[in-house]
Amino acid sequence: MNKIILAKYGELALKGNNKRQFEDKLMSNIRGKLKDLGEYSLSRAQSTIYVEPKSDTFDIDEASERIRKVFGMSAVSVASKVDKLPETKDTLDEIGKIAVECVRKMMLRHKTFKVETRREDKHFPLKSPQISAEIGGYILENIPELTVDVHNPDITVNVEIRGSAYVYTERFAGAGGMPTGTNGKATLLLSGGIDSPVAGYMIAKRGVVVNAVHFYSYPYTSERAKDKVIALAKIMSEYCGRINLYVVPFTDIQLAINKHCPQELLTLIMRRIMMRIAEQIARNTYSHALITGESIGQVASQTMESLVVTDNAVSLPVFRPVIGMDKEEIVQVAKKIGTFETSILPYEDCCTVFVPKHPKTKPQLESLHKAEANLTDIEEMIAKAVEDAEIIKVGE
Repeated sequence: MNKIILAKYGELALKGNNKRQFEDKLMSNIRGKLKDLGEYSLSRAQSTIYVEPKSDTFDIDEASERIRKVFGMSAVSVASKVDKLPETKDTLDEIGKIAVECVRKMMLRHKTFKVETRREDKHFPLKSPQISAEIGGYILENIPELTVDVHNPDITVNVEIRGSAYVYTERFAGAGGMPTGTNGKATLLLSGGIDSPVAGYMIAKRGVVVNAVHFYSYPYTSERAKDKVIALAKIMSEYCGRINLYVVPFTDIQLAINKHCPQELLTLIMRRIMMRIAEQIARNTYSHALITGESIGQVASQTMESLVVTDNAVSLPVFRPVIGMDKEEIVQVAKKIGTFETSILPYEDCCTVFVPKHPKTKPQLESLHKAEANLTDIEEMIAKAVEDAEIIKVGE
């Protein structure tokens, strides 16, 4: 019995004449995920990518788990492959044997089953319902304690008739979206909180390559806070691919803002300068947009008026994919992608330093410009922060 991974994609199938280039990128991304797992072959047909082990050391279960995190995949299954024989009866017998073996592995937990068949190869003489009936009968003959339930079965045996026949009982959801690298690049402002990793994930899911900028205010923020952000970038890279993380020294700028600007505007001025630094790094790295984890009304700096004056500091577009989500919705995505437990570790980031007691919630752009005029060396400080940023390559 040969094991094989069936990795299926959905949205890519709608790409018409451009479909091939999206498939090429998807296959390249899969190769990157599997490069250390041993020998295998990769092929594609009928909106499916086939990953077939070529050595006994190839870890097919680990490969399946990694492929599920590749953007562009809609579903992933580990199947048993049956080479179709000239005689239909022999082929059905072989499929039936494998189906029985698959079902036996799950019987301790389950008592009902059904068979679903997809016959992509229309030259195969039996139609899908006939194949399902034949295989269902074979299972009942060999495991009489099972019963058929076509509406709500405990086990679904999937049979696909293509160039070969494939049998599997488990189907795992993929990450969805578009293959990474098919829709440009954007730069994420990555804090140590819950929201920004989710925002980066959501934009990356649309095929965007993401790099990240983190603002580090040592000694007001600790080395553990920096390690936490690196860990978040590592988790994100399992979906997004390699992330270049720019750790920007921000202490001197924050001290200058705190010394020379009105207290109620500290957070907004800090955010505007962060955006300017991130924009410079974005332009240096050929990014087309910025990404933030802001959600309307979540904190004082995220009111509609505050977001308007923040955006005014830059000319690149700013993507805010969680803008209309409430906290619980964001938390659910964070748990799904595995960043939540790291995000809630109690290590402060620079946004918790010099927080005003009564921040301005409806700021006027004119008052911000006036306050920022007190920062006479800010252009030089921004340039130095960009120049001194530490670059950490995270992920594959």
